Amino acid sequence: MIIKKFQANTEKEAMVLAKEEMGKDAIVMNIKTIAPKGIFKLFRKPLVEITAAVDENVTYKNERPKEETTLPPRRNLNPDIIYEEDEPFEQSKEKAEASSAIEEKLNNLQNLLEKQLNAKETIEVKKPKAPEPNKNIACIQLIYNQLVSNDVDEVYANQIMNEIDGSLKKDSSIDMILASVYQKLVLKLGQPKTIELSNDRPKFIFFIGPTGVGKTTTIAKIASKYKMEHHAKIAFLTADTYRIAAVEQLRTYANILGLPIEVIYTEDDMKQAMDMYADYDIVFVDTAGRSHRNREQRDDLENLLNSVAEDKREIYLVLSATTKYRDLIKMTGVYSDIADYNLIFTKLDETDTVGNIFNIRMLTNAPLSYVTIGQNVPDDIIKIDSQSIAKKLLRGH
Repeated sequence: MIIKKFQANTEKEAMVLAKEEMGKDAIVMNIKTIAPKGIFKLFRKPLVEITAAVDENVTYKNERPKEETTLPPRRNLNPDIIYEEDEPFEQSKEKAEASSAIEEKLNNLQNLLEKQLNAKETIEVKKPKAPEPNKNIACIQLIYNQLVSNDVDEVYANQIMNEIDGSLKKDSSIDMILASVYQKLVLKLGQPKTIELSNDRPKFIFFIGPTGVGKTTTIAKIASKYKMEHHAKIAFLTADTYRIAAVEQLRTYANILGLPIEVIYTEDDMKQAMDMYADYDIVFVDTAGRSHRNREQRDDLENLLNSVAEDKREIYLVLSATTKYRDLIKMTGVYSDIADYNLIFTKLDETDTVGNIFNIRMLTNAPLSYVTIGQNVPDDIIKIDSQSIAKKLLRGH
């Protein structure tokens, strides 16, 4: 990995220099303001300095000697990875403040790594001279422990560390190792798969998952966004006839939004609804929370899904971020036998760790979609932000 610094009067000008010098695949690892020094500092303007990195295998316009830095990754210049702020489901001001806090804790992790490694070097100086150990190993072990403490499965933590170790030069700097792990996490999390409007109407969006994870509220949040921001023509269907409260809850949301709603009991009801809403953009379908141990209930759900052609439907498995990992493994396994799905995680505001999101992404290879961060409709739902999740995985509690 090649690391370079760029200075300019503004952040925008510094980023332009970085893109011209290192190409679009560069990663911004740090942005800071450099205050002028000396007796004339009151008459000078501060400069903005960004530290950018790019993989050694990427060719860029003007390759120069590497420069090391000591700060962790911050932002990505690659338009294929970072998400535009003007897209739907943009982060709130509170989320931006939380991201700033995460980055501060990420800095603390790096400082901890440096102190521990320096202490180790001090002790080793007093010992008889021996072959110099690979400093990467100690740093990698500390990052591994950090991932596991954030509930990342040991299998996946080991996988990432092995991949990183094989690509690093001996005695790489701490910031370079952190940058490599961060980039690896972002790539494995991938870009979010979200609902898109198309001319091939209608699109039936099924929400499946266990009871109590918040499927109905999640439907209302997404439907509200698409009606208000895209003026989409939307209808509700509910197959959750096991719980009267669930039907009434969705009916309440439908009345507030001015949307039609139908209760379906059989596959024939589903086919009639397809004809009834043929000129609609999106039809959201709420399903009953099924037990992953009940084969009959699983068969009913599979028959309902198969009543709509694959090219006319999308399926979103809704899971709670607070559920135990071993239970999530069973749930995703059962639903994987029924159909392909995308992943939505609810109740992210009720847990301090996000390791399960990464674990289930790795386990199922299903695309991540949305996360909910509260009960407010329609505000408390956002697209999965791979960079934010990666930072949380690397930060301390």
